[in-house]
Amino acid sequence: MREGLRQQADVFEAEALALVDSLYRTALRLTRNPADAEDLVQDTYLKAFRAADRFEPGTNLRAWLFTILHNTARNRARDRARDNVVVDSEAAEDAADLVGGPARPSAGGEDTPESQLLRDTLTPELQTALDALPDAFRQAVWLRDVEEFSYAEIAQMLSIPAGTVMSRISRGRRLLFEQLNATRHARLQNA
Repeated sequence: MREGLRQQADVFEAEALALVDSLYRTALRLTRNPADAEDLVQDTYLKAFRAADRFEPGTNLRAWLFTILHNTARNRARDRARDNVVVDSEAAEDAADLVGGPARPSAGGEDTPESQLLRDTLTPELQTALDALPDAFRQAVWLRDVEEFSYAEIAQMLSIPAGTVMSRISRGRRLLFEQLNATRHARLQNA
């Protein structure tokens, strides 16, 4: 009996860890920051392993993990919104002057295999257009078109009706199309 439970736990662990790259890519799209994405994935796995006994074998582990990831991201965003932020604008301006201008996020950052895959897979124009989408549309389009989840799975992950998922994906794709057409048109005008 005990040996069977250990084997079941080992299988769960191996299958869950095989999804780390996919979870990281989605976490990176949600947070837009590699360090925050790593923390989000780590928290997701921590919660998943703690709740492994509640996972129903034979059901969709990938969807279950993505649901945990999205719920964790949503909770973090809600908690951050509650935090009071006090900014000393004079100190910020002084710091910016010392560095030589306004602070900018690092474009290089750490080059992880996941970021390299995304860079190689998505053209710069598509990456820019995806990043420009409002969060709700970006999440739905990413989960459907990149991660290939079903509408029902996305609805469960995001805690919204399936009809809303379909609407967000449709509108998100239309916004992507419009953005990419505008970029293509501008490039042709400048050529």
